[in-house]
Amino acid sequence: MPPMLDAVVVGAGPNGLTAAVELARRGFSVAVFEARESIGGGARTEELTLPGFRHDPCSAVHPLGIGSPAFAAMPLDRYGLEWLQPELALAHPFPDGTAAVLDRSVGQTAMSLGVEDAGAYRRFVEPYLGHWDSVAADFLRTPWERLPSDPYRFVRFGLTALQPATWTARRFRGEKARGLLAGLAAHAIAPTSGLATTGIALMFALAAHARGWPVPRGGSQAISDALASYLRSLGGTVHTGVEVKRLDELPPARAYVFDTSPTALARIAGLGRAYDGYRYGPSAFKIDYALSGPMPWTAPEARAAGTVHIGPSAEEIAAALAAAVGGHEPERPFLITAQPTLVDPSRAPEGQHVFWAYGHVPARWEGDATEVIERQLERFAPGFRDLVLARAVAGPPALAAHNANYVGGDIACGAYAGLQTVLRPKLARVPYATAHPAVFLCSSATPPGPGVHGMSGHWAAKAVWRRLRATG
Repeated sequence: MPPMLDAVVVGAGPNGLTAAVELARRGFSVAVFEARESIGGGARTEELTLPGFRHDPCSAVHPLGIGSPAFAAMPLDRYGLEWLQPELALAHPFPDGTAAVLDRSVGQTAMSLGVEDAGAYRRFVEPYLGHWDSVAADFLRTPWERLPSDPYRFVRFGLTALQPATWTARRFRGEKARGLLAGLAAHAIAPTSGLATTGIALMFALAAHARGWPVPRGGSQAISDALASYLRSLGGTVHTGVEVKRLDELPPARAYVFDTSPTALARIAGLGRAYDGYRYGPSAFKIDYALSGPMPWTAPEARAAGTVHIGPSAEEIAAALAAAVGGHEPERPFLITAQPTLVDPSRAPEGQHVFWAYGHVPARWEGDATEVIERQLERFAPGFRDLVLARAVAGPPALAAHNANYVGGDIACGAYAGLQTVLRPKLARVPYATAHPAVFLCSSATPPGPGVHGMSGHWAAKAVWRRLRATG
């Protein structure tokens, strides 16, 4: 009989690894078990197209990673994590060849929106500038974990954040500002008329001004590898290629922590219908490209940006998201794209590039959105198809097969809609705890939700160590 561990973590994504690190740092014995042969979850890097082209199958750019309170408390730079900042965080091009930008400089961002909206944008972000640490600590957490560290900004941010992005758009007069806001809000993968979509937009804007929108040198895998290396230095272990189907297949432990979807947790831990009411959202349709040269964007700003949003107007972005949520196949999808080789040429052969793009489609959709996505790209980068050496296409079934947490292709591990926007996975005083006293959930299905920031793992670990100390 193997010795009893303090904690076993199932799933080696950023949240599972963060939970394991937090527990190991406090002296608990921890082992991590991952079903795939490599760690990373949504933070991986693989050769998806051609030899020498290193792609990120899911997350690529990490504004909430560099700004994460959990990661900031860890010496991840000692374990190989290096953040690289593009010249511009984000460009949002328009059909006339101009672009709005999001940059570390508030002034440059404001002026890119035109004189009619420069002042309104400054007023939108100004109350929080210079206060990223308190804003991030207060909002990347369980709603009732503790009192806010900055009550004034907490209340002010909260009242703004809860508004639909379509309401907030009324602050602006021009298409550029409204388009930029809608594109930022669309990271919620929900209609921009939905509750709290302004909060997503404002958080991403503030992250850009405070920390930038960087990529990790070598790809997103560097985040997961750094967490795993740090964990091993603390005495923890990581086991890959171990698919867990039942709780009794795991080594004996005082606590079990799952970086999985709620439905997978219920199945593995025998929790019955505990999460039957949990809803999953629409999917992504993702294409990774190997290119012979840089993207030929018409807008000069897009050629310098690590991330480029493709949505000619706020109305078109809203329509694309509403179609995906409503179960309709895309006609003009809103696209989120990334071009990491602008700042990290090591990820492709000399002079060549990797490029990453996804649009939104209905959950479990089995169609092919390649043509409509590439038509959108050609609108803003004419001739880009001539540069394509190879492409790797992943619709909802492929995304779900690649990562079991992406139920139906939902890369957010849960719909950003209604009360589930703030109460994930269900109403509970401790959302990481379950009906089984030794079983906990730490995936992005728990607060504060999606993103490679490790905060769900951080707060879940806190719930675990409270229990472990209480039970001796």
